[in-house]
Amino acid sequence: FIEHVPAIVEMRRALVMNEGRLPATAEAALRSLETRGHPWTGYSRSRTEWTEGLDVPKMAEVNPEEIEVLYWVGCAASLEDRSMKIAQAMAKVMKSAKVKFAILGEEESCTGDPARRMGMEYLYEVQAKQNIETLNRYKVMRIVTTCPHCFNTIKNEYPQFNGNYEVVHHTVFLQELVASGRLKLPKASGSPFGVVTYHDPCYLGRHNQVYDEPRELAKAIPGIQEIREMAAHRNRAFCCGAGGGHMWMEDAAGTEKINHRRTQHALDTGADTIATGCPFCTQMFEDGVKVKNAEEKVRVRDLSEMVAESLEAAQTVPA
Repeated sequence: FIEHVPAIVEMRRALVMNEGRLPATAEAALRSLETRGHPWTGYSRSRTEWTEGLDVPKMAEVNPEEIEVLYWVGCAASLEDRSMKIAQAMAKVMKSAKVKFAILGEEESCTGDPARRMGMEYLYEVQAKQNIETLNRYKVMRIVTTCPHCFNTIKNEYPQFNGNYEVVHHTVFLQELVASGRLKLPKASGSPFGVVTYHDPCYLGRHNQVYDEPRELAKAIPGIQEIREMAAHRNRAFCCGAGGGHMWMEDAAGTEKINHRRTQHALDTGADTIATGCPFCTQMFEDGVKVKNAEEKVRVRDLSEMVAESLEAAQTVPA
């Protein structure tokens, strides 16, 4: 019953802020976050490049009172090649369901989650206060996030600075749309996804107890032959390897990488598709699948991508 994560974060704060001791890769990520508003070093694209050809509205261009939800895209889905496909899928699905949404575009900045997890509390507070000021200026009330880390930070940690919003993870939001009938998924035709196993992201599952909605959404997606659970799932799930700032840190030499072990958990189910609800998890599994030489047998998809692919497939099938 000892909650160890806050103790680890406190120790990191002491090391980083008092002694300046942190891995070089983590320091580079924090410097990028401080100067560019995101931790992805080496990326020069804008936060709206992923929207090309999708006609995604920005909050500054619309009447905020007419917007149902603000789509908080997050750094990964805005800037990283693989994760951008998740944001594009989410935008297509919301348009299909006629959801009135908008993004902040260049006004969006990192939530500060990586800074807090890596021990740089001051930088986290700077980012949080900046984002809260932007959100309050638009009188935002409901936010949909793609990243569980953004979800957890805005939902549970921004209230410390009077940033109080209704925050919904995109898998939960999509499940709501399906349950209400606003998002109508086609009937199954064949089985493009085959056997599916779903991975619980740490900040969605264990930290926020969101287990059922992603699975209910998966059951509604056509083309899934069967859903099989990994041995370690729900509140006993295993991290993908990117949590706690480790996306920007190197593992110790000679140790088994966490994402490789978790990928093996998924492969042991015999799944054709590994489904996730997190851009970091998606990247970690894709790397793991390559290392395990299973690229030709197993695909990795965010649940929003599976929904979008189902909708697109239905549009291309002859009547």
